[in-house]
Amino acid sequence: MRADREPGASRLLAYGLPALPLAILTLPFYVLTPAFYAGDLALPIAAVGQVLMLVRILDAASDPLVGVLADRFRPNFGRRRLWIVCAAPLLAAAAWKIFTPPAGAGLLYLGFWGVLLSIAWTAVQIPYLAWGAELSRSYAGRNRVTAYREAFTVVGTLLALVLPALLPSFGLNGDRAVLGAFAAIVAVALPMAVLLTVATVPEPEDRSQRRGSWREAATALLANRPFLRLVAAFLINGLANGLPATLFLFFVRHRLEAPDEAGPLLVLYFVAGAAGVPAWLWLARRTSKHRAWALGMGLACLAFAFAPMLAAGDVWAFAAITLVTGLALGADVILPASMQADVIDVDTARTGEERTGLYLAFWALATKLALAGAVGIAFPLLGAAGFEPGAGRFEPAGLTMLAFLYAGLPVLLKLGAIALVWRFPLDAAGHAELRDAIEARLR
Repeated sequence: MRADREPGASRLLAYGLPALPLAILTLPFYVLTPAFYAGDLALPIAAVGQVLMLVRILDAASDPLVGVLADRFRPNFGRRRLWIVCAAPLLAAAAWKIFTPPAGAGLLYLGFWGVLLSIAWTAVQIPYLAWGAELSRSYAGRNRVTAYREAFTVVGTLLALVLPALLPSFGLNGDRAVLGAFAAIVAVALPMAVLLTVATVPEPEDRSQRRGSWREAATALLANRPFLRLVAAFLINGLANGLPATLFLFFVRHRLEAPDEAGPLLVLYFVAGAAGVPAWLWLARRTSKHRAWALGMGLACLAFAFAPMLAAGDVWAFAAITLVTGLALGADVILPASMQADVIDVDTARTGEERTGLYLAFWALATKLALAGAVGIAFPLLGAAGFEPGAGRFEPAGLTMLAFLYAGLPVLLKLGAIALVWRFPLDAAGHAELRDAIEARLR
C-alpha cells in the first residue's frame, strides 16, 4: 500500500476485525476472572490481587522487547503480520486454560497461565496496534483508523455482555459455564479473524531511512517530550479506568445489592460509549484531540463524584452515572490512541526512523501497569478493610472502601490526567508541520 494513500472503508473494516475477538477476551479476563478465582474458587482476595498484579508486571517486562523486535526484523511476510499469526493460537490456548480451570486450581495455576496468556496477548496486540498507527499518516485519518478498530472492540464487548444472559436457555448456568463459553468462542473466532485480516490488509511500506541501535532508540524515546507527557496522562487515566473495571461486579453485587442488574448496566455503559464516539470525533475536529479528551475525562469525573453516595437499591441513580460515564468512554478509547500515533512522528521527523512498535510497546506497558495497579491497590485494601467475598465477610468499612476505590480515587486520578493534557503541545497544525518535515526527508 502506498504510504500517502489513506485506507478505504473496506480495508479499515478488515483491519479492525481482530479487535472483536480480542474484546470478547478482554471482559472475562479483566472483569470476570478476578471475581471468579476470589469468589467461586474461594481463593483469598488479597492473594488473587497480588498474583494478578505480578502477572501483569512480568507481562509488562516483555512489551519493550516485542516492540523493538517487531520494528527491527522485517521478514517478507510482514513485520507486523508474522507476529500476529504466530501468537494468536497461543493466546487462544492460554485463554482456554485460564477460563476452564480444573477442580482445585490455585494461585500457581492462575499465575502460570495468566503470564502465558498475557505474553501471547502482547505479541498480538503491539504489532496489531503498530500496524494501525501506520495505516494512515494524517492527523484526522488516524482518528478514522482508531474509530473503526474500536467499533469492533465495542461490538465484541457487547457480545461478551450478552453471552451470559443467553447461556441459561441452553442449560448452562454459573460463572464457570460463562467462562467456558468465552474460551470456546475465542478459540474459534480469534484465529479466523487474524487469518482474514492478514490475507486482505497489506502493510504500509517501511519508510525508515536508517536503523539505529537500541541505545539510540531509548535515547530518542526519552527525548520525545510530547510522548512522555501523553503516556503519563494515559497511565494515570488508565489506573482511574482500571479501578472501576476491576470492582464493577463487586460494587453492583455488594454495594447496590443488585447482582441481576450487572449485565444490563454493562450493556448500557458500552452502548453509551459507542453512541458517544461521533460526538467526540466532531469535538476533536472543532478543537483538538487533547482538548476533547480532557473534556471527556471531566465529564466522567462529574458523574463518578456521585457514586460513593449510593446505597443498596439505588440502581436507577447508578444507571444514570453509568450512562454518563459510558458517553465519556468514547473519548478515552478513540482520542489518546490517535494522539499516540501523532507523537511517534515527533521522533520520525527528528531521526528519520519509524519506531512504531517500540512506542506502542510502551503504550501497552502503561496500560498493563495501570491494570496491575488497579488490582494490586484495590484488592489488598479491600481485604484489609474487611471485604472478603470468598469468605462472605462484608464489613461496613469494607463497603466504604469499595465505594472510594470504585469512584472516589478515579476522580482524583482523572483530574491529574486532565492537568497533563489540557495544554498538550501537538495539535493539527503542529502535526502538519511534522509531516512536512518527514516528507522533506524522503525527497
